[in-house]
Amino acid sequence: MTGLAILLPIALFMGLCGLAAFFLALRSGQFDDLDGAAHRILIDDEE
Repeated sequence: MTGLAILLPIALFMGLCGLAAFFLALRSGQFDDLDGAAHRILIDDEE
């Protein structure tokens, strides 16, 4: 029972940290152009 009392708040804290990181990435615009990076890797700019 003691392990559950320790691990449950740690799991909730880690989940909230992951959620905060997701919203921070969403706010910074990392998900705005999902197809652009996939197309840029196929285009050769040296020619």
